[in-house]
Amino acid sequence: MVNAIVGANWGDEGKGKITDMMAKEADIIVRFQGGANAGHTIVNDYGKFALHTLPSGVFYGHTTSVIGNGVALNIPVLFREIQSIVDRGVPKPKILVSDRAQMVMSYHILFDQYEEERLGGKSFGSTKSGIAPFYSDKYAKIGFQVSELFDEEALKEKTERICETKNVLLEHLYHKPLLKPEDLMAELMEYKEMVAPYVCDVSAYLWDAVKAGKDILLEGQLGSLKDPDHGIYPMVTSSSTLAAYGAIGAGIPPYEIQKIITVCKAYSSAVGAGAFVSEIFGEEADELRRRGGDGGEYGATTGRPRRMGWFDLVASKYGCRIQGTTDVAFTVLDVLGYLDEIPVCTGYRIDGEVTTEFPTTAKLEKAEPVLEVLPGWKCDIRGIRRYEDLPENCRNYVEFIEERLGFPITMVSNGPGRDDIIYRNGK
Repeated sequence: MVNAIVGANWGDEGKGKITDMMAKEADIIVRFQGGANAGHTIVNDYGKFALHTLPSGVFYGHTTSVIGNGVALNIPVLFREIQSIVDRGVPKPKILVSDRAQMVMSYHILFDQYEEERLGGKSFGSTKSGIAPFYSDKYAKIGFQVSELFDEEALKEKTERICETKNVLLEHLYHKPLLKPEDLMAELMEYKEMVAPYVCDVSAYLWDAVKAGKDILLEGQLGSLKDPDHGIYPMVTSSSTLAAYGAIGAGIPPYEIQKIITVCKAYSSAVGAGAFVSEIFGEEADELRRRGGDGGEYGATTGRPRRMGWFDLVASKYGCRIQGTTDVAFTVLDVLGYLDEIPVCTGYRIDGEVTTEFPTTAKLEKAEPVLEVLPGWKCDIRGIRRYEDLPENCRNYVEFIEERLGFPITMVSNGPGRDDIIYRNGK
Protein backbone atom coordinates (compact mmCIF):
# COMPACT_ATOMS: atom_id res chain seq x y z
CA MET A 1 0.00 0.00 0.00
CA VAL A 2 1.23 3.50 -0.84
CA ASN A 3 0.39 6.44 1.43
CA ALA A 4 1.37 10.05 0.75
CA ILE A 5 2.04 12.60 3.49
CA VAL A 6 1.79 16.18 2.24
CA GLY A 7 1.14 19.72 3.50
CA ALA A 8 -2.07 21.73 3.15
CA ASN A 9 -0.58 25.20 3.43
CA TRP A 10 2.77 26.98 3.25
CA GLY A 11 4.85 24.11 4.64
CA ASP A 12 5.98 23.69 8.27
CA GLU A 13 2.75 21.87 9.13
CA GLY A 14 4.40 19.01 11.01
CA LYS A 15 4.79 16.48 8.16
CA GLY A 16 8.10 15.20 9.56
CA LYS A 17 6.49 14.10 12.81
CA ILE A 18 3.60 12.36 11.03
CA THR A 19 6.04 10.60 8.65
CA ASP A 20 8.29 9.56 11.54
CA MET A 21 5.24 8.20 13.37
CA MET A 22 3.79 6.34 10.37
CA ALA A 23 7.21 4.99 9.35
CA LYS A 24 6.94 2.57 12.25
CA GLU A 25 4.55 0.51 10.10
CA ALA A 26 6.24 1.28 6.74
CA ASP A 27 8.89 -0.59 4.78
CA ILE A 28 10.00 2.21 2.46
CA ILE A 29 9.89 6.01 2.76
CA VAL A 30 10.37 8.08 -0.40
CA ARG A 31 11.22 11.75 -0.81
CA PHE A 32 9.73 12.63 -4.20
CA GLN A 33 10.36 16.35 -4.78
CA GLY A 34 12.15 19.45 -3.54
CA GLY A 35 15.62 19.72 -2.09
CA ALA A 36 17.44 20.81 1.03
CA ASN A 37 15.62 24.18 0.99
CA ALA A 38 13.11 23.17 3.67
CA GLY A 39 13.38 20.94 6.69
CA HIS A 40 11.31 18.55 8.76
CA THR A 41 11.72 18.77 12.53
CA ILE A 42 11.44 15.46 14.37
CA VAL A 43 11.50 14.67 18.08
CA ASN A 44 12.00 11.01 19.04
CA ASP A 45 13.94 8.75 21.40
CA TYR A 46 17.25 9.80 19.80
CA GLY A 47 16.60 13.54 20.36
CA LYS A 48 15.49 16.46 18.20
CA PHE A 49 16.51 16.54 14.54
CA ALA A 50 16.02 18.85 11.55
CA LEU A 51 16.17 16.77 8.36
CA HIS A 52 16.55 18.45 4.97
CA THR A 53 17.05 15.71 2.38
CA LEU A 54 16.73 12.43 4.23
CA PRO A 55 13.21 10.99 4.45
CA SER A 56 11.72 11.27 7.95
CA GLY A 57 11.64 7.48 8.42
CA VAL A 58 15.41 7.06 8.79
CA PHE A 59 15.19 6.49 12.54
CA TYR A 60 13.85 2.95 12.19
CA GLY A 61 16.18 0.05 11.40
CA HIS A 62 13.57 -1.80 9.32
CA THR A 63 12.97 1.00 6.78
CA THR A 64 14.64 1.80 3.47
CA SER A 65 14.94 5.52 2.68
CA VAL A 66 14.65 6.45 -0.97
CA ILE A 67 15.64 9.64 -2.77
CA GLY A 68 13.30 9.72 -5.77
CA ASN A 69 13.97 11.06 -9.25
CA GLY A 70 11.93 14.21 -8.52
CA VAL A 71 14.31 15.39 -5.77
CA ALA A 72 16.84 18.20 -6.19
CA LEU A 73 19.75 16.17 -4.84
CA ASN A 74 22.50 18.07 -3.06
CA ILE A 75 24.94 15.20 -2.54
CA PRO A 76 27.28 16.81 0.05
CA VAL A 77 24.24 17.92 2.11
CA LEU A 78 22.76 14.40 2.00
CA PHE A 79 25.97 12.77 3.19
CA ARG A 80 26.61 15.38 5.89
CA GLU A 81 23.09 14.72 7.10
CA ILE A 82 23.60 10.94 7.21
CA GLN A 83 26.81 11.47 9.19
CA SER A 84 25.15 13.92 11.58
CA ILE A 85 22.44 11.43 12.62
CA VAL A 86 24.90 8.51 12.87
CA ASP A 87 27.12 10.68 15.12
CA ARG A 88 24.15 11.00 17.49
CA GLY A 89 23.62 7.26 17.86
CA VAL A 90 21.12 6.56 15.06
CA PRO A 91 21.95 3.30 13.21
CA LYS A 92 23.23 4.00 9.69
CA PRO A 93 20.11 4.15 7.50
CA LYS A 94 19.58 2.06 4.36
CA ILE A 95 19.59 4.60 1.52
CA LEU A 96 18.77 4.28 -2.18
CA VAL A 97 19.23 7.11 -4.67
CA SER A 98 17.45 7.20 -8.01
CA ASP A 99 19.75 7.02 -11.03
CA ARG A 100 17.36 9.55 -12.62
CA ALA A 101 17.59 12.12 -9.83
CA GLN A 102 19.40 15.31 -10.79
CA MET A 103 22.10 17.01 -8.77
CA VAL A 104 22.24 20.48 -7.27
CA MET A 105 25.61 21.87 -8.34
CA SER A 106 27.63 24.44 -6.40
CA TYR A 107 26.93 26.98 -9.17
CA HIS A 108 23.16 26.58 -8.65
CA ILE A 109 23.61 27.86 -5.11
CA LEU A 110 25.76 30.77 -6.35
CA PHE A 111 23.21 31.72 -9.02
CA ASP A 112 20.44 31.64 -6.40
CA GLN A 113 22.41 34.06 -4.21
CA TYR A 114 23.37 36.32 -7.13
CA GLU A 115 19.78 36.58 -8.37
CA GLU A 116 18.33 37.41 -4.93
CA GLU A 117 21.08 40.03 -4.58
CA ARG A 118 20.26 41.46 -8.02
CA LEU A 119 16.51 41.61 -7.30
CA GLY A 120 17.10 43.39 -3.98
CA GLY A 121 13.75 44.50 -2.50
CA LYS A 122 11.84 42.56 -5.18
CA SER A 123 13.38 39.19 -4.24
CA PHE A 124 11.33 36.01 -3.71
CA GLY A 125 12.66 35.32 -0.22
CA SER A 126 14.61 32.29 -1.50
CA THR A 127 16.45 30.07 0.99
CA LYS A 128 19.42 30.39 -1.42
CA SER A 129 19.77 26.61 -1.61
CA GLY A 130 20.01 26.63 -5.41
CA ILE A 131 16.51 25.21 -5.95
CA ALA A 132 15.11 27.59 -8.61
CA PRO A 133 18.32 27.55 -10.73
CA PHE A 134 18.42 23.75 -10.35
CA TYR A 135 14.87 23.22 -11.62
CA SER A 136 15.37 25.86 -14.34
CA ASP A 137 18.30 23.82 -15.63
CA LYS A 138 16.39 20.55 -15.31
CA TYR A 139 13.59 21.83 -17.54
CA ALA A 140 16.02 23.59 -19.89
CA LYS A 141 17.62 20.12 -20.22
CA ILE A 142 21.04 21.20 -19.04
CA GLY A 143 20.97 19.53 -15.62
CA PHE A 144 23.18 16.66 -14.50
CA GLN A 145 21.41 13.36 -13.87
CA VAL A 146 23.04 10.93 -11.42
CA SER A 147 23.29 8.31 -14.21
CA GLU A 148 25.54 10.69 -16.19
CA LEU A 149 28.27 10.44 -13.54
CA PHE A 150 29.18 7.03 -14.95
CA ASP A 151 30.07 8.26 -18.47
CA GLU A 152 33.12 10.47 -18.05
CA GLU A 153 33.71 11.22 -21.74
CA ALA A 154 30.21 12.58 -22.25
CA LEU A 155 30.48 14.44 -18.94
CA LYS A 156 33.66 16.28 -20.02
CA GLU A 157 31.98 17.53 -23.17
CA LYS A 158 28.90 18.59 -21.20
CA THR A 159 30.83 20.54 -18.55
CA GLU A 160 32.42 22.64 -21.30
CA ARG A 161 29.02 23.34 -22.81
CA ILE A 162 27.52 24.28 -19.42
CA CYS A 163 30.39 26.66 -18.64
CA GLU A 164 29.89 28.49 -21.94
CA THR A 165 26.20 29.04 -21.18
CA LYS A 166 26.62 30.01 -17.53
CA ASN A 167 29.63 32.27 -18.06
CA VAL A 168 27.64 34.62 -20.32
CA LEU A 169 25.34 35.37 -17.36
CA LEU A 170 28.16 35.47 -14.83
CA GLU A 171 30.13 37.97 -16.90
CA HIS A 172 27.40 40.23 -18.26
CA LEU A 173 24.51 40.04 -15.79
CA TYR A 174 26.04 39.30 -12.39
CA HIS A 175 29.67 40.48 -12.89
CA LYS A 176 30.97 37.50 -10.91
CA PRO A 177 33.88 35.03 -11.36
CA LEU A 178 33.52 32.60 -14.27
CA LEU A 179 33.13 28.80 -14.07
CA LYS A 180 35.88 26.45 -15.26
CA PRO A 181 35.09 23.04 -16.84
CA GLU A 182 37.87 21.32 -14.88
CA ASP A 183 36.39 22.56 -11.57
CA LEU A 184 32.95 21.24 -12.53
CA MET A 185 34.46 17.91 -13.55
CA ALA A 186 36.27 17.62 -10.20
CA GLU A 187 33.02 18.41 -8.35
CA LEU A 188 31.12 15.75 -10.32
CA MET A 189 33.78 13.09 -9.73
CA GLU A 190 33.64 13.84 -6.00
CA TYR A 191 29.85 13.36 -6.11
CA LYS A 192 30.25 10.10 -8.04
CA GLU A 193 32.54 8.66 -5.37
CA MET A 194 30.06 9.57 -2.61
CA VAL A 195 26.84 8.41 -4.24
CA ALA A 196 27.89 5.38 -6.35
CA PRO A 197 27.16 2.69 -3.68
CA TYR A 198 23.56 3.90 -3.28
CA VAL A 199 22.46 4.40 -6.88
CA CYS A 200 19.70 2.19 -8.27
CA ASP A 201 16.72 2.12 -10.61
CA VAL A 202 14.29 3.36 -7.96
CA SER A 203 11.23 3.08 -10.19
CA ALA A 204 11.89 -0.66 -10.80
CA TYR A 205 12.66 -1.16 -7.08
CA LEU A 206 9.36 0.48 -6.06
CA TRP A 207 7.40 -1.43 -8.71
CA ASP A 208 8.69 -4.71 -7.23
CA ALA A 209 7.96 -3.45 -3.70
CA VAL A 210 4.37 -2.57 -4.62
CA LYS A 211 3.88 -6.00 -6.22
CA ALA A 212 5.29 -7.64 -3.06
CA GLY A 213 2.72 -5.77 -0.93
CA LYS A 214 5.23 -3.55 0.89
CA ASP A 215 4.05 -0.47 2.77
CA ILE A 216 5.43 2.67 1.14
CA LEU A 217 5.24 6.25 2.39
CA LEU A 218 5.69 9.19 0.02
CA GLU A 219 6.94 12.22 1.93
CA GLY A 220 6.23 15.64 0.44
CA GLN A 221 8.04 18.87 1.20
CA LEU A 222 6.36 22.26 1.83
CA GLY A 223 2.60 22.48 1.13
CA SER A 224 -0.18 23.13 -1.41
CA LEU A 225 0.23 26.91 -1.39
CA LYS A 226 3.87 26.58 -2.51
CA ASP A 227 3.00 24.49 -5.58
CA PRO A 228 4.17 26.21 -8.81
CA ASP A 229 0.79 25.62 -10.54
CA HIS A 230 -1.72 25.75 -7.71
CA GLY A 231 0.11 27.86 -5.14
CA ILE A 232 0.52 31.60 -4.60
CA TYR A 233 2.52 32.18 -7.79
CA PRO A 234 5.24 33.52 -8.03
CA MET A 235 5.91 33.11 -4.28
CA VAL A 236 6.14 29.35 -4.74
CA THR A 237 8.76 26.64 -4.81
CA SER A 238 10.05 25.12 -8.06
CA SER A 239 8.70 21.57 -7.85
CA SER A 240 5.16 20.32 -7.36
CA THR A 241 4.24 19.90 -3.70
CA LEU A 242 1.13 17.82 -4.44
CA ALA A 243 0.55 14.14 -3.70
CA ALA A 244 -0.24 13.57 -7.38
CA TYR A 245 3.38 14.44 -8.18
CA GLY A 246 4.45 11.63 -5.85
CA ALA A 247 3.69 9.18 -8.65
CA ILE A 248 6.02 11.09 -11.00
CA GLY A 249 8.74 12.02 -8.50
CA ALA A 250 9.00 8.43 -7.23
CA GLY A 251 8.21 6.64 -10.49
CA ILE A 252 5.14 4.65 -9.42
CA PRO A 253 1.69 4.28 -11.01
CA PRO A 254 -0.71 7.00 -9.75
CA TYR A 255 -3.44 4.46 -8.96
CA GLU A 256 -1.19 2.88 -6.30
CA ILE A 257 -1.51 5.93 -4.00
CA GLN A 258 -4.33 4.75 -1.74
CA LYS A 259 -4.30 7.30 1.05
CA ILE A 260 -3.36 10.98 1.07
CA ILE A 261 -2.72 12.28 4.57
CA THR A 262 -2.71 16.07 4.41
CA VAL A 263 -1.13 17.78 7.39
CA CYS A 264 -2.80 20.94 8.68
CA LYS A 265 -1.68 23.11 11.58
CA ALA A 266 -4.20 24.25 14.21
CA TYR A 267 -3.07 27.82 13.35
CA SER A 268 -1.16 29.21 10.36
CA SER A 269 2.50 29.98 9.80
CA ALA A 270 4.59 30.85 6.77
CA VAL A 271 8.23 31.51 5.93
CA GLY A 272 9.16 33.96 3.20
CA ALA A 273 7.33 36.67 1.29
CA GLY A 274 3.84 36.62 -0.23
CA ALA A 275 0.16 37.08 0.60
CA PHE A 276 -0.89 35.69 4.00
CA VAL A 277 -4.48 36.73 4.69
CA SER A 278 -4.89 35.54 8.30
CA GLU A 279 -1.51 36.94 9.41
CA ILE A 280 -1.21 38.52 12.86
CA PHE A 281 1.44 40.95 14.11
CA GLY A 282 3.07 42.46 17.18
CA GLU A 283 2.61 41.00 20.67
CA GLU A 284 -0.10 38.58 19.55
CA ALA A 285 2.17 37.07 16.87
CA ASP A 286 5.24 37.04 19.15
CA GLU A 287 3.34 35.10 21.81
CA LEU A 288 2.09 32.47 19.34
CA ARG A 289 5.55 32.20 17.71
CA ARG A 290 7.22 31.73 21.08
CA ARG A 291 4.80 29.00 22.17
CA GLY A 292 4.52 27.33 18.76
CA GLY A 293 6.20 24.20 17.45
CA ASP A 294 8.79 22.66 19.77
CA GLY A 295 10.95 25.54 20.89
CA GLY A 296 9.22 28.19 18.80
CA GLU A 297 8.20 28.85 15.21
CA TYR A 298 11.47 29.20 13.33
CA GLY A 299 12.30 27.63 9.95
CA ALA A 300 13.98 24.19 10.30
CA THR A 301 16.37 25.05 7.45
CA THR A 302 16.72 28.82 7.63
CA GLY A 303 16.15 29.55 11.32
CA ARG A 304 14.02 32.48 10.11
CA PRO A 305 11.13 33.47 12.40
CA ARG A 306 7.91 32.27 10.80
CA ARG A 307 5.08 34.66 10.06
CA MET A 308 2.11 33.76 12.24
CA GLY A 309 -1.65 33.76 11.67
CA TRP A 310 -4.93 32.19 12.74
CA PHE A 311 -6.24 29.03 11.11
CA ASP A 312 -7.24 29.84 7.53
CA LEU A 313 -10.20 27.75 6.42
CA VAL A 314 -10.22 29.21 2.90
CA ALA A 315 -6.57 28.31 2.23
CA SER A 316 -6.77 24.97 4.06
CA LYS A 317 -9.95 23.76 2.36
CA TYR A 318 -8.34 24.59 -1.00
CA GLY A 319 -5.02 23.03 0.06
CA CYS A 320 -6.77 19.79 1.07
CA ARG A 321 -8.87 19.71 -2.11
CA ILE A 322 -5.96 19.99 -4.54
CA GLN A 323 -4.02 17.37 -2.61
CA GLY A 324 -6.89 14.90 -3.01
CA THR A 325 -7.02 14.45 0.77
CA THR A 326 -8.40 11.27 2.29
CA ASP A 327 -7.29 12.05 5.87
CA VAL A 328 -6.31 15.24 7.69
CA ALA A 329 -3.62 15.17 10.39
CA PHE A 330 -4.29 18.21 12.60
CA THR A 331 -1.09 19.28 14.37
CA VAL A 332 0.15 21.55 17.22
CA LEU A 333 -3.32 21.77 18.77
CA ASP A 334 -1.70 21.88 22.23
CA VAL A 335 -0.07 25.25 21.41
CA LEU A 336 -3.44 27.07 21.51
CA GLY A 337 -4.16 26.12 25.15
CA TYR A 338 -3.16 29.58 26.44
CA LEU A 339 -5.87 31.51 24.57
CA ASP A 340 -9.21 32.69 26.00
CA GLU A 341 -10.61 32.98 22.51
CA ILE A 342 -9.38 31.59 19.21
CA PRO A 343 -10.14 33.43 15.95
CA VAL A 344 -10.55 31.36 12.77
CA CYS A 345 -10.45 32.87 9.27
CA THR A 346 -13.65 31.55 7.63
CA GLY A 347 -13.75 33.74 4.51
CA TYR A 348 -11.97 36.46 2.52
CA ARG A 349 -13.45 39.86 1.81
CA ILE A 350 -12.31 40.96 -1.67
CA ASP A 351 -13.62 44.22 -3.19
CA GLY A 352 -16.50 44.22 -0.70
CA GLU A 353 -17.60 40.63 -1.37
CA VAL A 354 -16.99 37.63 0.88
CA THR A 355 -15.74 34.37 -0.65
CA THR A 356 -14.76 31.00 0.76
CA GLU A 357 -12.93 29.99 -2.45
CA PHE A 358 -9.16 30.52 -2.60
CA PRO A 359 -8.37 33.07 -5.33
CA THR A 360 -5.41 33.72 -7.63
CA THR A 361 -2.55 35.92 -6.41
CA ALA A 362 -3.72 39.37 -7.57
CA LYS A 363 -7.06 38.95 -5.78
CA LEU A 364 -5.38 37.33 -2.78
CA GLU A 365 -3.24 40.45 -2.32
CA LYS A 366 -6.45 42.46 -1.77
CA ALA A 367 -8.16 39.94 0.53
CA GLU A 368 -9.05 40.76 4.14
CA PRO A 369 -9.83 38.01 6.64
CA VAL A 370 -13.37 37.35 7.85
CA LEU A 371 -12.92 36.00 11.37
CA GLU A 372 -15.14 33.88 13.58
CA VAL A 373 -14.12 33.60 17.24
CA LEU A 374 -14.35 30.32 19.18
CA PRO A 375 -13.90 29.92 22.96
CA GLY A 376 -10.54 28.54 24.10
CA TRP A 377 -10.04 25.62 26.50
CA LYS A 378 -7.41 27.27 28.72
CA CYS A 379 -5.44 24.17 29.73
CA ASP A 380 -2.58 21.89 28.68
CA ILE A 381 -3.78 18.95 26.55
CA ARG A 382 -0.43 17.20 26.17
CA GLY A 383 -0.47 13.62 27.36
CA ILE A 384 -4.13 13.04 26.44
CA ARG A 385 -4.47 9.96 24.23
CA ARG A 386 -8.23 9.65 23.72
CA TYR A 387 -10.23 12.18 21.75
CA GLU A 388 -13.18 12.09 24.17
CA ASP A 389 -10.82 13.11 27.02
CA LEU A 390 -10.04 16.45 25.37
CA PRO A 391 -11.81 19.51 26.87
CA GLU A 392 -15.19 20.20 25.26
CA ASN A 393 -14.10 23.53 23.75
CA CYS A 394 -11.07 21.82 22.25
CA ARG A 395 -13.23 19.15 20.61
CA ASN A 396 -15.60 21.90 19.42
CA TYR A 397 -12.66 23.67 17.76
CA VAL A 398 -11.57 20.47 15.95
CA GLU A 399 -15.13 19.67 14.85
CA PHE A 400 -15.84 23.24 13.69
CA ILE A 401 -12.75 23.12 11.47
CA GLU A 402 -13.47 19.59 10.22
CA GLU A 403 -17.01 20.52 9.21
CA ARG A 404 -15.91 23.65 7.32
CA LEU A 405 -12.94 21.87 5.70
CA GLY A 406 -15.10 19.05 4.40
CA PHE A 407 -12.33 16.48 4.98
CA PRO A 408 -12.08 14.06 7.94
CA ILE A 409 -9.59 14.90 10.70
CA THR A 410 -8.47 11.38 11.64
CA MET A 411 -5.35 12.33 13.63
CA VAL A 412 -4.83 15.09 16.17
CA SER A 413 -1.28 15.85 17.30
CA ASN A 414 -1.02 17.35 20.78
CA GLY A 415 2.72 17.57 21.34
CA PRO A 416 6.06 17.25 19.50
CA GLY A 417 6.85 13.64 20.45
CA ARG A 418 6.26 10.56 18.32
CA ASP A 419 3.51 9.33 20.69
CA ASP A 420 1.72 12.68 21.12
CA ILE A 421 -1.10 11.65 18.83
CA ILE A 422 -4.85 11.04 19.14
CA TYR A 423 -6.66 8.90 16.57
CA ARG A 424 -10.26 9.76 15.71
CA ASN A 425 -13.21 8.11 13.98
CA GLY A 426 -11.95 4.66 14.82
CA LYS A 427 -9.03 5.04 12.37
